[in-house]
Amino acid sequence: MTADAYAGLRRSMIAEIAMHAIYASARIGKAALSRRVMEAMETVPRHSFVPVELQAYAYANTPLPIGFDKTISQPFIVALMTDMLDIQPDDTVLEIGTGLGYQATVAAALARKVYSVETIEQLSREARLRLARLGIRNVELRIGNGCLGWAEHAPFDKIIVTAAPDLIPTALLAQLKPGGRMAIPAGLPDAQQLLLVVKDADGRVTTKEVLPVRFSRLEGTEDDRPARDAQ
Repeated sequence: MTADAYAGLRRSMIAEIAMHAIYASARIGKAALSRRVMEAMETVPRHSFVPVELQAYAYANTPLPIGFDKTISQPFIVALMTDMLDIQPDDTVLEIGTGLGYQATVAAALARKVYSVETIEQLSREARLRLARLGIRNVELRIGNGCLGWAEHAPFDKIIVTAAPDLIPTALLAQLKPGGRMAIPAGLPDAQQLLLVVKDADGRVTTKEVLPVRFSRLEGTEDDRPARDAQ
């Protein structure tokens, strides 16, 4: 498929995301997502972050398998979670669940720096190759337990979690900067909610349920060994 064909499919994807935002407006509290987020979604080549045999379907508004029983999230959910964070150009963002690097790349188009942790070593190594091919230089990857976050670079302005724990890990709450925001799915497998977590200037945390969702489970516990840098 040609670059022009992919660009046309991306534009169609953006139109569908905009339509879904209107349908979900009562839940998400707005009828349109941020212009900066939509521009990032239109710029990032999603087909570069799916297996080659699925590239023709890369811009369908649906999750797609990436191996190891994991998926790349539905484009609308990627856009919504990114919008929830209100990422600013000077922000440092922590992502939990790199996958093949799509969400990290969308966030990197908006932020100063993205740190991303992935528990599956092969996915993290594949993500590194894909980011390098696209010349993405403001994403740093680590292999390990996402429940522990990445304490060496904390606190973070924004945290995005792309797999669902039963409860929000305390380490991630601790690593969120006062004034920061976290987008995270949480709950039992059949009752997950996408949550917006906000920490105020005094360190008090509030949570808001945004949408019912279904994500892969967040693997690991806070008692497991720390992460390590991807090679």
